[in-house]
Amino acid sequence: MAEMDTSGGGGHKKGPGVKKGKKLSTRVDLTPMVDLGFLLITFFIFTTTMSQPTAMKLNMPDDRDTTKTNIKQSGALTILLGKDDNVFYYEGELAPDASNFKSSNFKDIRNEIISKKQSTNDVDFFVTIKPSNESTYKDVVDMLDEMTINVVKRYALVDIADVEMQLIQRTEGEPVTPDAATPAKPSK
Repeated sequence: MAEMDTSGGGGHKKGPGVKKGKKLSTRVDLTPMVDLGFLLITFFIFTTTMSQPTAMKLNMPDDRDTTKTNIKQSGALTILLGKDDNVFYYEGELAPDASNFKSSNFKDIRNEIISKKQSTNDVDFFVTIKPSNESTYKDVVDMLDEMTINVVKRYALVDIADVEMQLIQRTEGEPVTPDAATPAKPSK
């Protein structure tokens, strides 16, 4: 409670006929202010909405479904992830002489995705993402982000084939030449 202390100090006079007013000291009790502060803190804690963690939607196919999805080779783009942020890609099916196997990076792959998407019917466009053993989790998430940024509706994460892994290992040290990398035709 707020209290007023009205006890006056000694009435010292300075000179004849001069009256000095009483000194009043005030003492304010801050207990109600502290109570109000805690009530406000409690109110704001209970009424705030906690931030929800943001997560990417990932639709997974049913494991019991054994039907294969047929994809037109003209609309297929395969992206391979190597070590040290290296990205490799090819359009359609991998040529036996690896002539369509190209190297890129995360900055330039967006342009390749956009150009392939623009040149292909939206229904036929399909991206296959194949991370290698040397690629990082960050690379996979960055590539999934690229799919979201470029509004790619049909894409899949697939295990990398041995032939593709050999091409990546050869390419990371030196550029691919058709006679240096002659992979066998992948089995279906």
